[in-house]
Amino acid sequence: MICARCHHLAAAPGGTLCTSCAALPAPAVPPPAVLPPAVPPYTGRPQAWLRSPVALGRAAAATLLLAAAADLFAVWTDIVMYDVSGDLVNGSVGADVMRRADDADRLYAVAGVTQLVTLLASCVVFLCWFYRVRVNAEVFEPSGHSMKRGWAIGAWFTPVVNLWFPRRIAVDIWEASRPADGPRSNWLVNTWWTLWIIGLMAGRLADTHYNQAVAAKELHQAAGEMMFSDALDVIAAVFAVLVVLRLTRMQHEKALRGPAPAVA
Repeated sequence: MICARCHHLAAAPGGTLCTSCAALPAPAVPPPAVLPPAVPPYTGRPQAWLRSPVALGRAAAATLLLAAAADLFAVWTDIVMYDVSGDLVNGSVGADVMRRADDADRLYAVAGVTQLVTLLASCVVFLCWFYRVRVNAEVFEPSGHSMKRGWAIGAWFTPVVNLWFPRRIAVDIWEASRPADGPRSNWLVNTWWTLWIIGLMAGRLADTHYNQAVAAKELHQAAGEMMFSDALDVIAAVFAVLVVLRLTRMQHEKALRGPAPAVA
C-alpha cells in the first residue's frame, strides 16, 4: 500500500503513512469560513413593524367624541345667536334684547375656544393613530400603497392636496387591513371624508360671513350658516369615530390571525 501523503514509499504495516511521513507533524487544518450575516435587500423605505393600534384607536375615538361634544355646544350657541339676531332683524329693541345679544357673543367666543382646544387635541391623537395604522397596513400589504408613509402626516398639512390625499391613504389602509373574505366597500371612509370636506368648506364660508357681518340681517344669515357647518362637523366626527373603531378592530383581528397561509 502506497503512503497516503507522499505517494512514493510504502505505508507502514497497519497504517496509511510511511515511516517518514508518520514522523512529520500533522498539517494545519484551516478554520471554517465564516459567512457574513444575511442583509435584507434594500427596498427604498424603512422597515415596517406591526404594532397594536388598539390603545391609540381608543384614545383617538375618545378625543373625537370630545370634539363632537364641543361642536354640539357650538350648535347651541349658533341657535342662540340666530334667535337673537332674528329679533334684531324684526326690529326688536330694548335692554333685554341687547343683554341677550351680549350673552350670545360671549357664548360664541367660549364655543370657539372650546372647539379649537378639542380640535387640536383630537388632531394630535388621530394623526398618531393614523400613522400607526398606515405602518401596520404596510406590514399586511407592502405593495398596496400609492403613497409613502410620510404622507400619512404630511398630506393633512399640504395645501390643496389635503382635500384628497388623506382619503386616498385611508382607502389604501382599509384595503390592506380588511379580511381577505370581507366586503370591498369603502362607504364608511367615503362618507366620513365627504362630510368632513363639506363641513370644512361650509365652516370657512360661514366664518368669513360672520366676521364681515355689519347689519343684523347679515349676522342672522351668518349664524344660520354656522349652525349648518357645526352640525355637519358633529356628524363628520361621529363617522370619524366609526372609521377609527372599525379600522382598529380589523387590524387587531388580522394581526391575531397571523400571516395568511401560502397558496400551493
